Amino acid sequence: MTYHTKRRRLIGFASTTALIGSLLASGVYSQAATLSPEQRQNALKGTTAPPQTAEAQRLPAEQHFWDALALEPRDAWSRLRASFQWQESLDEPRVQEWIEYYRQSPHNIVEITERARPWLAWIVEQVEERGLPGEIALIPFVESSFDPTARSHRGAAGLWQFMPGTGDALGLRRGNGYDGRLDVVASTRAALDYLELQADQWYDGDLELSLAAYNAGAGTVNRSRRNAIAQGHAGDYWSLSLPRETMNYVPKLKAIAAIINDPDQYRVALPEIEDAPAFAKIPVDRPLALDEAARLSGASRGELAELNPALRNGTANPNQARVLLVPADRADTLMARLETPASPVGSGEGRYVVQQGDSLSAIASREGVSVTQIRQANGLNGDILQPGQVLDLPRQSLASR
Repeated sequence: MTYHTKRRRLIGFASTTALIGSLLASGVYSQAATLSPEQRQNALKGTTAPPQTAEAQRLPAEQHFWDALALEPRDAWSRLRASFQWQESLDEPRVQEWIEYYRQSPHNIVEITERARPWLAWIVEQVEERGLPGEIALIPFVESSFDPTARSHRGAAGLWQFMPGTGDALGLRRGNGYDGRLDVVASTRAALDYLELQADQWYDGDLELSLAAYNAGAGTVNRSRRNAIAQGHAGDYWSLSLPRETMNYVPKLKAIAAIINDPDQYRVALPEIEDAPAFAKIPVDRPLALDEAARLSGASRGELAELNPALRNGTANPNQARVLLVPADRADTLMARLETPASPVGSGEGRYVVQQGDSLSAIASREGVSVTQIRQANGLNGDILQPGQVLDLPRQSLASR
């Protein structure tokens, strides 16, 4: 757990406390006071209903505690704003410069945020689950304008703009009609892992420095940081001398977050995006062509192609793509019509589903093979694994069972 994860939990607790305090001041807290702390937390999440006490029945409907909570809007933008952590540090000149830049072209912001429609709610969920600042969910705005097929002249690709070598190191496979850097699910998890890993390894949990390293490389940032500290500076992001693009990287992110945090102030009309992922993940246990998936699900091939840009040849292969993304309202139909269910953990069929806490060395030891054999069988160039990732086990491991 990083420093920022702990901080996020404290912020969440403080926000809940402040909300309850404000409702208490307006005289609508009487029923909430009868609940256990667990019930209050569940109620705030909307997962449980309050007991109907006689006291609650005497309250006018417009003053009811639960009605007051229901007044809060629930969409992807409001959820994103609730997870922002960096809105108190916007007076830095570089941030203000980019706020002014973006506000001059509000139509560009609308165009980019509209492009985020399929991805935003799910990415916000992933960032929120890790306790990271919500602003991190807007990195694709800066990196790729939320275009999962974007490619730079330097070779970076995807929503998060991974270079080939970095993608390889993070287990984003390439080849045979598949590019993991364009896989939104895989690349998002890789990007968040990478940010947290660098923050913990080099910067004592400082995500601003990790963001700079994400853009310019840890070597560049670390050298600049050593020079800054030697000159008596703090060594934080704002005291470093970095390449121009990196000097603007965090300010850009904070600027667009500031505008999204208060779009009315900047006269930006954000598109309506529901607070629920627009897609569902279907496990891939056999080669599945987009044409077949479209026929079985009732979705169009174009819809599936847009959700699965990593499939360059139009087929999801279980040796590369672990899941196929489909429109959320078509998932049940596709699952019901697929002939082969997902392979379970330990099925004895030469595949293993990675569990939380697994490592390559632990899996290799347990299966009686070497780490190198597992890497070669799965095209891995690094040691980073994701819970739910399916590994092909070498033949030696099957013989040893």
